[in-house]
Amino acid sequence: MSTETPDIRLKRLKMRSWRRGTKEMDLILGPFSDTGLAALGAQALDDYERLLEENDQDLYQWLSGQLPVPPQYAAISAIILGDS
Repeated sequence: MSTETPDIRLKRLKMRSWRRGTKEMDLILGPFSDTGLAALGAQALDDYERLLEENDQDLYQWLSGQLPVPPQYAAISAIILGDS
């Protein structure tokens, strides 16, 4: 059982969003984390956290439309890209 508060979780996810391995992903996920994370429900936050575990090369290709987004990330990707 985690003792992490919702506020600490959001701060941690924001840090992980801004401190990726590539500048491109910093610029995609960082601003989203600043403006969109707080509005996400519990399931979407779980999905976002799982998405952050993927490598940046795959993430960039998915979020830039170079490759299809895997089904498990379709909903959160649409939110990040403003397609929802």
